[in-house]
Amino acid sequence: MTADQIFHFRNMEIQSLLLAMGEQRSTEALFSLVVDRLSAFEEVSLVRIWLIKEGDICSSCLMAGECPSRELCLHLVASAGHSSCDESREWNHLDGKFKRFPMGVRKVGHIAATGQPVVVESIPEDSKWIAYPEWAREEGINGFAGQPMRFHGEILGVLAVFTTTRINKPALDILQILANHAATALVNARAFEQIENLKGRLEAENSLLREELSETSFYGGFIGRSLALQRIVEQIDLVAPTDANVLIQGESGTGKELVARELHQRSKRNNKPLIKVNCASVPKELFASEFFGHVKGAFTGAHAHREGKFGAANQGTLFLDEVGEIPLELQAQLLRVLQEGEYERIGEEKVRKVDVRVIAATNRDLQKEVEAGRFREDLYFRLNVFPITVPPLRARREDIAPLAEYFLKRSLKAMNRPALRFNPEQLAQLVEYNWQGNVRELQNIVERFAISSIAGAARVELFAGISGEAKSCPKAAISDAGDAVLTEEEMIRLQASNIAKALARCKGKIYGPDGPDGAAALLGLKPTTLSTRIRKMNIRRVAK
Repeated sequence: MTADQIFHFRNMEIQSLLLAMGEQRSTEALFSLVVDRLSAFEEVSLVRIWLIKEGDICSSCLMAGECPSRELCLHLVASAGHSSCDESREWNHLDGKFKRFPMGVRKVGHIAATGQPVVVESIPEDSKWIAYPEWAREEGINGFAGQPMRFHGEILGVLAVFTTTRINKPALDILQILANHAATALVNARAFEQIENLKGRLEAENSLLREELSETSFYGGFIGRSLALQRIVEQIDLVAPTDANVLIQGESGTGKELVARELHQRSKRNNKPLIKVNCASVPKELFASEFFGHVKGAFTGAHAHREGKFGAANQGTLFLDEVGEIPLELQAQLLRVLQEGEYERIGEEKVRKVDVRVIAATNRDLQKEVEAGRFREDLYFRLNVFPITVPPLRARREDIAPLAEYFLKRSLKAMNRPALRFNPEQLAQLVEYNWQGNVRELQNIVERFAISSIAGAARVELFAGISGEAKSCPKAAISDAGDAVLTEEEMIRLQASNIAKALARCKGKIYGPDGPDGAAALLGLKPTTLSTRIRKMNIRRVAK
């Protein structure tokens, strides 16, 4: 092979190395690539890379006495080469005498501290930078070159080579290009490693979140096990994929907004915005501006353009909370955009098209409001394409215990308090309570219980400050009425409540010396039968 052919071949090898360096996604792979490929050249005996990092072995460092400050030093991160005297010698280890260099100390520290290369063209002629000249003579090493790895003016480390030939200007120029390219590749690899690390953390957090949700959530984003809740979820699954408007009705605090969010999340619009408007909080004078927007200068105080809720929700979902509170004289403005999909901003003559799915919620009976003349019938029919009624909490008592446990766990975690569980008697109290405020009231009472739990769960009064009349459960009256007819679901609720009471009285014993023979004897059941019902109804019990 001629000299020109060798030169051409070396250039191709260098170009290939530069391209490969830019493709690396980890620092370890990058360093191995550089030292392995460079040490493969016949005239290269040893290649090493040091990176500037915080000092970590200052007390045991062999150069501690030369270190000007024990803050930063150079860490050996990669090494490769071959001995010409002894093939059994391995030069890829990272734990030798030169695994650390203090900044400014010896040739490697000098390169990192000054940002200037150190070149020894011929070691036999100039060995001031060589720690062991005898080693160089033994191995037939003639040249040394060390280049700073520089990125945007910052020195990241040092790339150094020992060669069997003299170091000439072309070789030094190539090493400088490689060092700077390695610095750029290092920054990119670190960025990829950080992304992978963050991705891993995010996946771990998502996995933990899914695990936590699976412990408390039985149906989608809802917590509970009642038939009423199952029916709501079935309705959501049925209507969510369509563009039909939905009217959610139910008492305050039942979770109508949660239903609206689930409808949006399970729809084909879930990657578009869900815009919420509390209709009761919009002043009459600003109704049109709030919903349809305005242009700058349209009226006094209109200092800038405003898009409006319909514009913001375009191709997404608009949630009209408390829609029954919209004044009758303003309802026609809302009707037009629902019918035609068109609206005009205040102060603008341009007609705008909009594609919005509307979900409305109210705690009023809109049918009665229509009959009373307080709500437009045509608007009612536009909103009520698919109705969903969220029953009050007292009508789905199977959901009370899992909801209470979930709220308690979440509250204690937020307060950094130790884990705590309700005992059977407390759960029975919660199940029997009337819950006029529904889920919102339950959440408040559980949070108050969590705050007070520092005194011990057994000493906390769940319903402190609430009148005895409010605690009374209408279901108790129904059960006493001789002519009342209970549904199967109501019978199951009463049975579960009765079993919870018996377990509380017997301190969690199914059979044994208490009661006199435990809850089974108290209820007139076989212990095996009671155990089966406890598992089936998911009733919690506390051992004595």
